[in-house]
Amino acid sequence: MQVVVVVAHAASTLFLTGLIWLVQVVHYPLFAHVGQDSFVAYEAAHSQRITWLIAVPWAVQGLTTLALLVVPPPAAPPWLVWLAAGLAAVPVVVTIAVSVPAHQALGTGFDAAAHARLVGTNWLRTGAWTAHSVVAMAIVILTLRRG
Repeated sequence: MQVVVVVAHAASTLFLTGLIWLVQVVHYPLFAHVGQDSFVAYEAAHSQRITWLIAVPWAVQGLTTLALLVVPPPAAPPWLVWLAAGLAAVPVVVTIAVSVPAHQALGTGFDAAAHARLVGTNWLRTGAWTAHSVVAMAIVILTLRRG
């Protein structure tokens, strides 16, 4: 069962990493090119669609991170599991504190300051998920080598 948790954790984290890089490098920068007349509808569609895409893998990542903390894989040092948990917390905090309010501001129309805040602070989520992917893969490798 431990291998399933470790692999599910890594798979969800890798998916989220790929998604956040797409959002950071392609999707968010394009917000500035949508146009005032259609931006409110575009932002609403973005928020609705991205929620469905991210909800399941983010829930899997959260649940498997919790499972790793409760029943740590014997092959992984505890600090590595705690590092994964800390890195998992960063996108949650940034999303709640910055991204959601920025999207709410953008929901009433394009706002250059809110857009800049969203793109700039999204690098924190991008970096955290990228680092988390490295840690998750290390946990997978250690677990499979032992197993």
